[in-house]
Order: sequence, then C-alpha cells, then structure tokens
Amino acid sequence: MVTILVVAIIGYLLGSIPSGVWLGRAFKNIDVREHGSKSTGATNVFRVLGAKLAIAVLIIDILKGFLAAFLASHINLGDTLLTPNQLGMIAGILAIVGHLFPLFAGFRGGKGVAAGAGILLFLAPLEVGFGLLIFVITVSLTRYVSLGSILAVLFLALAFLLEKYAYGFPLGDEMIILALILAILIIYTHRANLGRLLKGQEHKIGAKIV
Repeated sequence: MVTILVVAIIGYLLGSIPSGVWLGRAFKNIDVREHGSKSTGATNVFRVLGAKLAIAVLIIDILKGFLAAFLASHINLGDTLLTPNQLGMIAGILAIVGHLFPLFAGFRGGKGVAAGAGILLFLAPLEVGFGLLIFVITVSLTRYVSLGSILAVLFLALAFLLEKYAYGFPLGDEMIILALILAILIIYTHRANLGRLLKGQEHKIGAKIV
C-alpha cells in the first residue's frame, strides 16, 4: 500500500509542475492563464508567448508524464503485487490529475494531452507514434489542435482494444483501462472545443483569441 501511495504522490507532484505558468512569468512576466484560452498548455502558450516557449512547455509536459510512469515502474517497496506497468499507470494518471489541477499553480492547469502522451510514450511508444502521425496530419489539414488531440487519443483507445480483443496481443488490462481513462479525460477537458467545432467557431492554430 505504501508503494502505491508513493508512486501516486510522485505522479501528482510531477504533473503539478506548471511549465506554462512558470516559463511565462520567468521570460515574459505574463500569467498565460489570464490570456487566450486560459490554458497552461503548449497551444495557448504558442498563441500568447510564441513558438520557442511553446516548444519548451510541450517538451516539459511530455516529460512529466514519461518520468512519472518511468520512475513508478522502478519503485516497489515489497508491499504490492502490482506489475511495473500497473504502477506506472497509477503514477501516470495522477500526473494528468496534477497537470489538470496543479498544486503549484492554484489548481488551474492545462488539458492533459502532452502529459498523457508522455505516459503512453513510455508504456506504448509504437502506438504513440501512430497517434502522433494522426495528430500532425489532422492539424496540418484543419489547423485545429483540439481536433487532432481528440482524434489521436480516440485512435489510441481503439488501437489497444483491437490489439487485445481482435488480434490477441498480450496486452495488459491496465493498458486498456489507461487508454479509456485518457480518452474520457481528454474529451472532457476539450468539451468546450468540441462545442465550438460543431458550431464552426473553433480557434485555429496561429489565430489570435480575443
């Protein structure tokens, strides 16, 4: 039980690192949550603070999820029968919670896409590669980052389901659970974007939000 608590705390604290907020304040003296879409993620940072800081935020946010899963998979104090992947999943989910509700930024964070990508990058790098391809193609064609994020996470959930139940891959149940949780979280955090997409009012990448 102590192991689970430790990995959960590590995941949440890593996820709580508000890279968009800290970099915005450090380099531009701007709280990114007060501008644009109010999100701390790389897309809003790009709109408000520019490409260089957006790339830095994206890398850090992906690393948060990756490190949470990686570190948790190497921690076992001898009081749990959970596998390294299962421990990584627990830490990863808590990293996303930390990203959404960061302890170090007044519990106002981003939408969880980059942190979720980081978790799956550690647990399922091949599938993430294809998900990234879908994201890039979608954003290139439509300029809607939100649509690319939603389609990518739906692809990952579908891919895991097909791999396990249609093709018999030895995929742990935790991967299915993680993929479904990520899909639900990403769709929920993008619910406003979905509404704007349906109305044809969604913000395109590169466009200013007024």
